[in-house]
Amino acid sequence: MENKENNFASAVVYVRNAENRLEKFLRTIISTMEDNFAHSEVICVNDASDDKSLEIIKKTSEIAKSTSVSVINMSYFHGLELSMDAGIDMSIGDFVFEFDNTTLDFNPEMIMTIYYRSLKGYDIVSASPNRKEKFTSSLFYKVFDRFTDYSYKMTTESFRILSRRVINRVSSMNKTIPYRKVVYANCGLKTDNLKYEVVNNIAFDEDVREKKYRSNLAANSLLLFTDIGYRFAKFMTVFMMVVSVFMVLYSVVVYLTANPVVGWTTTILFLSVAFFGLFGILTIIIKYLQLLVDLVFKRKQYSFENIEKLTK
Repeated sequence: MENKENNFASAVVYVRNAENRLEKFLRTIISTMEDNFAHSEVICVNDASDDKSLEIIKKTSEIAKSTSVSVINMSYFHGLELSMDAGIDMSIGDFVFEFDNTTLDFNPEMIMTIYYRSLKGYDIVSASPNRKEKFTSSLFYKVFDRFTDYSYKMTTESFRILSRRVINRVSSMNKTIPYRKVVYANCGLKTDNLKYEVVNNIAFDEDVREKKYRSNLAANSLLLFTDIGYRFAKFMTVFMMVVSVFMVLYSVVVYLTANPVVGWTTTILFLSVAFFGLFGILTIIIKYLQLLVDLVFKRKQYSFENIEKLTK
């Protein structure tokens, strides 16, 4: 007890059809919590798994001696972000570890490494594998960084630690967190990222629904947290305005040098001016919607079936 940290630590683990790797992962997390913290809890968020993940969670929880283990069973598939949102809401730790997957490709000592790093003044410390990112992930992060002003550069993260101050601040900023990494990076607190050497190249089949969810999340995040949509709309507006001006000049030239059909010049002039004004109004509306986007997240958007306390 004397050598253990007095801070209460919570570990929130996202679980979705992970029966092949879950037991080893949970044993590692529970052991790490019990060996290093006097008070700790592990919260597994079961995102409507249709394999034996829930059974494995209950069975593995039996090894816990001093760590409290709970499982949140989501009512239906919510995806990573809302499921982790539920787990974070239920956590009570001074520091909260977030594990976005159950792939144990890191040395367990890395968990305490990011914890000790956070004690040096960093409210958010993440751990990323030291390997080449997937092409789609790399492309997403490059586009995201290009169209935002955040000083923190986005990258693939396996897990992270948050101080209670981060959670309180983020909760006051957003009722629902659509993409945690972005909100954390924008909360104004000190952030750091540590690389770790991959110890096990574990390959597994990604859940089809989860893969589709991640694609939708990437598209939604670019629209919500970057100005890529506004820039594109502004570009198209300027382009169409230039086209409208060109059509006005063209219709005048045709009227003066040719013999157009009666009413043609008037029609073209009217349509050109109308489209010029329409695209100007659309640009204002898009900018207005961008300013109001925070109002979208006003209520909790997750629901869970039950919460089971598996250990005392």
